Amino acid sequence: MELIKEIAVLESGRSAWQAMEQMINSGIQDAFFVMDVGEIVRRHHEWKLKLPSVEPFYAVKCNDSPMVLEVLNALGTGFDCASEGECAKVLAMGADPSRIIFANTVKPASHINFVAKAGVATLTFDNEEELYKIQALYPSAKLVIRIRCDASSAQCVLGMKFGVEVEDAFPLLETARALGLDVVGVSFHVGSGCSDPPVFQRAIQAARGLFDAAKRIGFEFTLLDIGGGFPGNKDSSLDNIADVVNSALKEFFPVGCGVRVIAEPGRFYVASAYTLATLIHSKRRVKNKDGTNSFMYYINDGIYGSFNCLKYDHAVVKPIPLKRSKANKEPAIGTIWGPTCDGEDQVTGPLMLPEMEIGDWFVFENMGAYTLPISCGFNGMPVPEVNAFADEKTLLELKNITTLNKKNDL
Repeated sequence: MELIKEIAVLESGRSAWQAMEQMINSGIQDAFFVMDVGEIVRRHHEWKLKLPSVEPFYAVKCNDSPMVLEVLNALGTGFDCASEGECAKVLAMGADPSRIIFANTVKPASHINFVAKAGVATLTFDNEEELYKIQALYPSAKLVIRIRCDASSAQCVLGMKFGVEVEDAFPLLETARALGLDVVGVSFHVGSGCSDPPVFQRAIQAARGLFDAAKRIGFEFTLLDIGGGFPGNKDSSLDNIADVVNSALKEFFPVGCGVRVIAEPGRFYVASAYTLATLIHSKRRVKNKDGTNSFMYYINDGIYGSFNCLKYDHAVVKPIPLKRSKANKEPAIGTIWGPTCDGEDQVTGPLMLPEMEIGDWFVFENMGAYTLPISCGFNGMPVPEVNAFADEKTLLELKNITTLNKKNDL
């Protein structure tokens, strides 16, 4: 893994947070990320412990940083790709095509042609028109029908755009059969950032029913893809969803039944691994009608940069004041604004904050999911750089895995 050379080693007993503070104290002025590589590795171990029968296929769209992909490739995850570009990026790292699912149910013809040539065999679908397209371009593909089963509460709802209604799935399978296509399984996605764990039981049960129905027309399904929706913030837990999934799989797809189970976690792996540090470059005092003051703080990142997650991922961010000035003033109402000339470029607020000064910093945790891939340079504002850190134990584990993988390839 060549990118391992770009990971800075944390001194014994030091954390990525302390490394961030050291960078701030060095006089840096630009907003920047700190990436804790060890957090991604720890998340992988947690997944394997709590969902041992479910293979993770990382959702590349969540954070397609080469560092993230290289680390996950070394750890042996699969990859959920949604475009030719994502497939190409993963394949360029040396990932085997069998470790990729092209999990976009509506694909441009050029993308289908690309994966056909590259040997990426597993593709999802949810409509009849897509079947005719695949039959014409890639008739030997291994297809997975995506059904709709929405969580009652999710950060991002996907069912309005993707997934065939369960009652309409069987006729779609009949069409696939008539076209001579090979459907190998069922997938679903309950919604990104799911907060309704029981939905997984309902979706897995519905998938079981479709497995049985498909058998009646000659299909022998061997793959179940339970999608994404797994939490990733530092204060979240995988336990509730894992309990529901494990129980449902035991009931409907027990070990030894011949069905491979995969999932598409994204934010679970990367959300908590990234921390963003932003500098207050300007400050504006506002006189309230009651005679008190409130403050507008302008930082060097905003909704066209890392905070695009506020609009596109429905994220809620929490500023952590990191003061460099010695002022000790009373808390006051404050709002935090991005650096562009767009009046909508507001990060958060109004909320009570200690009065900050120009040159102080706000730090934001849990910034690894659906942030950097969507950033742009509107108004000529730079996208924050990422500084990767890991302790010696993590680096040694990655080096050992990489060495073992190279030996196995000989």
